Amino acid sequence: MTRRMGLTFGLALLLAGAMWLQAALEILPAGWPALPLRPDAMTLDQILLGFGLMPRGVVALLAGALLGLSGALLQSVFRNPVADPSTLGISSGAQLALVTATVLAPGWLAWGTWPVALAGAGLAAALVMGLGATRAFHPVTMVIGGMLVGLFTSAIATAMTLSQGQYLFSLVVWTGGSLVQTGWGPAGTLALVLAAGALATALLARPLRVLGIGAEGASSLGLNVALIRALAVVLAVVLAASVSAAVGLVAFVGLAAPAVVRALGARTMGAVLALSPLAGALILSLCDGLVLGLNAAVGEMFPTGAVTGLVGGPLLLALLPRLRNAAPPAAEAQVPRRARPGRLLAGLGALVAVGVVVLALVGRLPEGWWLLDPESARAFLPNRLPRLVGAGAAGGLLALAGAMLQRLTANPLASPEVLGVSGGAAIGYGAVIMLVAGPGTLVLTGGAAAGGACALALISVYALRGDMGPDRVLLAGIAVSALSGALLSAMMAAGTMKSFAILAWISGSAATLTGPGALALLVILLALTAGAMAMARWLTILPLGGPVARALGVPLGRARAGIVLIAGLATGAATILVGPLSFVGLMAPHLARRLGLARARDHLVGSVLIGAALMLASDFGARMASFPYDLPLGLFASLLGTPWLIWLMLRRPR
Repeated sequence: MTRRMGLTFGLALLLAGAMWLQAALEILPAGWPALPLRPDAMTLDQILLGFGLMPRGVVALLAGALLGLSGALLQSVFRNPVADPSTLGISSGAQLALVTATVLAPGWLAWGTWPVALAGAGLAAALVMGLGATRAFHPVTMVIGGMLVGLFTSAIATAMTLSQGQYLFSLVVWTGGSLVQTGWGPAGTLALVLAAGALATALLARPLRVLGIGAEGASSLGLNVALIRALAVVLAVVLAASVSAAVGLVAFVGLAAPAVVRALGARTMGAVLALSPLAGALILSLCDGLVLGLNAAVGEMFPTGAVTGLVGGPLLLALLPRLRNAAPPAAEAQVPRRARPGRLLAGLGALVAVGVVVLALVGRLPEGWWLLDPESARAFLPNRLPRLVGAGAAGGLLALAGAMLQRLTANPLASPEVLGVSGGAAIGYGAVIMLVAGPGTLVLTGGAAAGGACALALISVYALRGDMGPDRVLLAGIAVSALSGALLSAMMAAGTMKSFAILAWISGSAATLTGPGALALLVILLALTAGAMAMARWLTILPLGGPVARALGVPLGRARAGIVLIAGLATGAATILVGPLSFVGLMAPHLARRLGLARARDHLVGSVLIGAALMLASDFGARMASFPYDLPLGLFASLLGTPWLIWLMLRRPR
């Protein structure tokens, strides 16, 4: 340990201790409980301190150490500076398993939360490892696959949480990474896991140092690379799952701890493995101290995991330049360009129109399916038609934004959801809810649009820094999405009526959409589509690259700003209805291109129509899959979008 590192760790320990002591003095200014702790001989304040705050401080240290060690192992075995249990989807897999067991099968928890969390984390890790194996465990492939798995599992967990109103906020706070304790049991379990993990890491240290020279070099020296890699990943999964079982989802500590020790002078793999647990313990203790301080100042107890997410998003952006260069995402296979796309576009338009009519007239009752008669149609259509029109318009808006972003970035994986635009819109929406008293639909739409445009502008500026390829731009967008998720977790954990409004929006249901609201979405779609059509020449040339576009007379600054503005407005308007996750903006442009709609204008119009059809189908599925209750609209669409994105990411150019 260098002198600078020792001084930094010492100051961090003093600061964390001071914040914990201040919180303790708020509970019990005098008369600290005597050891051993006996509840029958203690006052209520002493019980709160001895069985609440004291084990909380210990759990923060132990959980941080476990996550730091888990992150160091993953970064060492994959030679990837942005690998950790959250970026590889391990923690989210454990979270989904625990929420599923709590909501659907409480009997699974009879043996405790640890086996369930381990099973979920193991399945998520196996999926990400399978994805990574197809590309030789390349850092970009691993992180993109891991974070997509994480976003998808988190979305499912959120939907399941929303369905359980009787303990809604307890699940929200717990899955957000709450360190609140009611005894010393979790601390004892985490201490045993940490001791066993430290011993196993010591045994793996030498093979991991050999693996550090590369898989081929390590194999030539006689190392069983597959076995060592599997053992290290299993150990990291066990460490991360134990934390998820005890305190919920705490993100990015495993990312930050190894980065901090390297920045403070650790150079060897052994030093990183040894010091990362200490750094992780201090990082989580500082974050928890900040949460305790905020609770004393404003009276709101936020989950500590939300605070770590606020740190992790910017840190991931800062670490992305350290990733080694990757091959660009797989390009679309060449398909014939349609000579007469008008017939196809007319057919798509007719399909959307017929779909609206059919879905408006077809319904479901407990006895089965039924078709509205004229009298029932007059009663039901004023409620059902706005929902369908709004869903179709939202799908068209997301598809329009996706088509423009894919052409702007020349990246087949670009979409509003993946590039962080939906995440930025979520932050804007939540900020308006929290800061404005009784905001109307127009104000909410403006806030979401502004947030989406700001997020896209941030990604665009980041993409123009140095040699930032499409893969790193994609990861930057995922980092913005992670940051927005942390902010939303903090907002929801407040437990106020405004938190209920944010939760209702995340569900993404179109059930409450009124006629004027649906009409406004449709008008916005038509206006923005017209604006995008006016940029068709720019959208045709921009995929050829900046130098070529500039040589052909394209005003790059103005073109990029205009595309960013339209994509941000479209995403903001659609996000109001479908929530922050759907992936329609990814799928529709690809389907349009596969149908031979290659010219910019044809591609834009085709994407809009396909996006509308996909969202109409998603709305129908969301209504019927769990009849008589609605599933979240955006979540139902993402059930198709995530497998599509993973498949597209792993495709090889033909």
